[in-house]
Amino acid sequence: MFFSIVIPTLNEVDGILPVLMHLQGLRDQVEIIVVDGGSEDDTVSRASNWVDKVLISGKGRAVQMNAGAQTASGNVLIFLHADTFLPDDALSLIRQSINEEYFWGRFDIDLIGDHFMLRIISFLMNWRSRLSGIATGDQVIFVARESFFQVGMFPEIALMEDIALSKTLNKIGKPANLVGKVSSSARRWEQFGLLKVILLMWSLRLRYFFGENPVVLAEMYRTGRFWKH
Repeated sequence: MFFSIVIPTLNEVDGILPVLMHLQGLRDQVEIIVVDGGSEDDTVSRASNWVDKVLISGKGRAVQMNAGAQTASGNVLIFLHADTFLPDDALSLIRQSINEEYFWGRFDIDLIGDHFMLRIISFLMNWRSRLSGIATGDQVIFVARESFFQVGMFPEIALMEDIALSKTLNKIGKPANLVGKVSSSARRWEQFGLLKVILLMWSLRLRYFFGENPVVLAEMYRTGRFWKH
């Protein structure tokens, strides 16, 4: 089993190098692909020496991740955010989980930060995902290559592409919920405040459920507002 890790980036110069350095011990088992959406900083040059491919695509995580997947050679695709670290045994955990019953899945998440509430938020995120079968991008979605293309890849929408993909994949198989934890930055939580982000994310998911335009939702997510500016 060979893996391709696809990392969408946009102005990640401050954080991309530690993530890529953390992956170097896996290079004999993985192909690392960074797909940049038009960074205005040195993200691309900083990443280029640490990966197998750097691609430039249109902006948007779904667009970028699809572009990376289309050039990937691995039979398992791992979609990793640029501020998230895989556990050391990530590949063995995925290898053990993918079989005739499970062809996709996600990890539990541990939000990185000092506030004690982040542990509780992480716990609730993991259990919500386990009960609903819906994975978020920061939980690191992995999927068999054939199945990913079978369902039509990520829908190229401005936000909620992870939710949409999960719902599509759930129609043909339930996810493997790995208790191994990825570590992800809590920068958005710290930027806007924990309670505000909790309420904002619930608001965005509810609006998405009722058919709100993902472009509008993406602007609200980016600015931390509960309404379009």
